[in-house]
Amino acid sequence: MKKRLLTSFMMLLLGATALPLMSGCSTEIIPDFEMPEEGFDTSKDVNIFFAHAMGQNLQKVLNSYLEDFEKMYPNIHVEHNSIGSYDDIRDQMSTELAAGAPQADILYCYPDHVALYNQGQKVVTLDNLMNSQVKIHNAMDNVDEICGLTAEQQADFIPAYWGEGKAFGDNKMYSLPLSKSSEVLYYDKTFFEEEKLTVPTTWDEMEDVCRKIKAKYPDDIPLGYDSDSNLFITLCEQYNTPYTSSEEGNHYLFNNEQNKAFVQKLKNWYDAGYITTKNCYGGYTSSLFTTNTAKDGGKRCYMCIGSSAGATYQLPAEGRFEVGITSIPQVDVENHPAVISQGPSLCLMRNKDPQKVIAAWLLMKFLTTYLPFQAEFSMESGYTPVLNSVFDIPEYKSFLDNANGYGRIAAYSVKVCVEQREWYYYSPAFVGSSQAREEVGNLISAVFLGTKTIDKAFEEAVAECEYQAG
Repeated sequence: MKKRLLTSFMMLLLGATALPLMSGCSTEIIPDFEMPEEGFDTSKDVNIFFAHAMGQNLQKVLNSYLEDFEKMYPNIHVEHNSIGSYDDIRDQMSTELAAGAPQADILYCYPDHVALYNQGQKVVTLDNLMNSQVKIHNAMDNVDEICGLTAEQQADFIPAYWGEGKAFGDNKMYSLPLSKSSEVLYYDKTFFEEEKLTVPTTWDEMEDVCRKIKAKYPDDIPLGYDSDSNLFITLCEQYNTPYTSSEEGNHYLFNNEQNKAFVQKLKNWYDAGYITTKNCYGGYTSSLFTTNTAKDGGKRCYMCIGSSAGATYQLPAEGRFEVGITSIPQVDVENHPAVISQGPSLCLMRNKDPQKVIAAWLLMKFLTTYLPFQAEFSMESGYTPVLNSVFDIPEYKSFLDNANGYGRIAAYSVKVCVEQREWYYYSPAFVGSSQAREEVGNLISAVFLGTKTIDKAFEEAVAECEYQAG
């Protein structure tokens, strides 16, 4: 596969498109990285450490392509390790930064993680690196190439993914996207066809479908949602109601009547047995979706909203039914569609040795712009590639063209994500934004389960955010 992708890569021509400048979180501006006069010294060995959250299958892909990277730059030696989850990386980095001894040179990140690290001014701004015209020798191809990204390479990034790296209020780039996921609606296509149900595109249509299913199968729960937090945050975005702000001293805006109204509506759905969530169910609702016990007197759901990168977990054993995948329901699908953008980006940590920073940058550049790696990483992981040109690779086209709701479900999920890429949003990033995300998820489950009134749940969620922020 790698050899075929490399061959296809050499045949592609990149096209240029305009890129938007995005803004969001206001953080203290740190000095830009300055390229040393001597450039990158390829005669001296440089060791860098990459902290990520890859499983064994993706580490095999990474190791395969690191062979190419180290052929390009023989003096750069990459050590990498899977720390655990994205939050595990955040927690470990926070501990290391507090001790003044961060180990990673390049790492997986989410925007709120970058904001946290930037409290200590430890994140490298990428602009001077991206735009550097300093030549560095590529030993594998025996050519001198610019250290930075060409205009064509920068334009090749999917704009919504690229913009996330600039969402910090100063129009500087702090991260590059590696691979992305979103949320999609998985549904039992076989069941929908048998019952002559129409797949919902709006939340009003979803309520109607849930009502019909519940009337015929009263013991079942029509819809499962695998992230309480995403449910709340996405509806804020779709309704265009306040959630959070990057404005200092005024971060937590979600305690308002508009948001209470949609939470009350969702609470009514929960009480009617239309919906459950991961927190309420006690686990990913994909297990309810993939079971086959409903018509035999058991309990299951017929729709599940979950991560596009988790498509294989939505696949029932033995092909018991065909899975359909589509975009999540919208409040206003025509004028204001919104779907959350997730998945890892990469950031660089500052170092007194500029050669380590440049070496880490070259690895970042390689992982985000080397088309064969982007294609194979996507096909193995189910994440969406971040470059438009990947979709021109014949092997990747075939991957998407052969997508189906049985054994090719990961490709099917990626295909839906590609189709909705103009709909993506991301929330402002600031120190405390991850706490807000956690608290609104807890708010949803507390209201659903009846442990708190709506007013109390909202008040205490904001109070906890402010307390944790100090």
